[in-house]
Amino acid sequence: MLIELTALHWIYVTFIVLIIGFMVMRRDTTIVCIIGIFLIALTATGSLSHSVSSIFTSFSYAITELLSTILVISIIVAMSHTLTSTGINDVMISPFRKLIRNPTLAYWTIGILMMVISWFFWPSPAVALLGAVLLPVALRAGLPALGVAMAMNLFGHGIALSGDFVIQAAPKLTADAAGIPIQEVINASIPLVFIMGLVTTVTAFYFLKRDMKRGKLTVASTSIEDSTAKKSEAPALLSLTQRRFFAILVPLLFAADVAAMSILDLTGGDATALVGGTSILILLFITLTSHKNKGLEKTTQFLIEGFQFGFKVFGPVIPIAAFFYLGDSGFTKIIGDYLPKASQGIVNDLGIALANIVPLSKAVGAVTLTTVGAITGLDGSGFSGISLAGSIASLFAVAIGKGVATLTALGQIAAIWVGGGTLVPWALIPAAAICNVDPFELARRNLIPVFIGLIVTTIVAMFLI
Repeated sequence: MLIELTALHWIYVTFIVLIIGFMVMRRDTTIVCIIGIFLIALTATGSLSHSVSSIFTSFSYAITELLSTILVISIIVAMSHTLTSTGINDVMISPFRKLIRNPTLAYWTIGILMMVISWFFWPSPAVALLGAVLLPVALRAGLPALGVAMAMNLFGHGIALSGDFVIQAAPKLTADAAGIPIQEVINASIPLVFIMGLVTTVTAFYFLKRDMKRGKLTVASTSIEDSTAKKSEAPALLSLTQRRFFAILVPLLFAADVAAMSILDLTGGDATALVGGTSILILLFITLTSHKNKGLEKTTQFLIEGFQFGFKVFGPVIPIAAFFYLGDSGFTKIIGDYLPKASQGIVNDLGIALANIVPLSKAVGAVTLTTVGAITGLDGSGFSGISLAGSIASLFAVAIGKGVATLTALGQIAAIWVGGGTLVPWALIPAAAICNVDPFELARRNLIPVFIGLIVTTIVAMFLI
């Protein structure tokens, strides 16, 4: 099938190249995306006023599409602040202290616990919930602070965030850009996330133990004292019995959510709404119980802090998502019915044209998506560029003839592992700060394991496409 490419298609391609170029140079892409939206709208409509309006409309459309995701993350962060301020998080995590008896158990216990908590709370709040409590225990067991930071990074910002199976913020972005259901991306990502996580964490642990044996990494007594001193003591807002009650109730409620998702077959927005509603009820129950007369004001305060976090994370995402929504069904909703009659959407048209010009293979598609994903992660967000990965995955899948979900998941995984908090130093600050280590040293430690993991995962993806 022959597709005639118009000026709209070429402008779209040009700005994809520009966005990738700016990301490689570690420059912000917001202005580039806005100019791209304006030029596409101007070319399509020929109207200056319509083109200016389309910039606002595209932002509004992107926010509308992402609002449930932003909302649930904001609420979960607000809830995590409640757990931390009341000391419930200490009680929730305290049973796992008994498992941390040596460096090996410390690494894997902290890592697996971080992964599970991050699925429900997201990694940044999970670092605060987990780090201050278990860091002193891990240090006493002989695991250096850098090893604790690596475990939290690789399992939380790597495995948990790249799959994002519960909150589903990442698959929402990539699925929308690729034009496929969220569940398809999640299903395709499960084996890739597992392989990437296993290879990376095992490799990182091997290098960590090797350097500990060589004496390159040691636990200094001062670091134990410093970390213990940094641990914040929560005010006695709740009795020990109350904290124990909530420490049991919170995980039980989220476990019930997971069971309900499975039994009722809830995915996408329905699953997000269930988790979000549960988080709101937990927030209200704990805050009103702990702060009593000030509970009303404290609830609002925690929600404000949560929304500040949510929009700070998604602030850079909205402009780039607005641009990439133009590549699919968002075009007619943002600009209007201005595409050629034979067009199947800008991205699909480009994919068909690419297939006619250059026969692509599974290997080329997989390597390209990993590369594009890694490049988009260079801004340190991990999320700002995954719409680009989804859009290119759709384009390549049309050219190859299959594999859109696997390519989309691969691009998502590469972007988040690089930019979500395992390789880019300024994305490592939360874990580095709570462990009192240099974020640049942490990034260097993570580099080889993550690089090996991406290579193995890309090879596996070639056989799954």
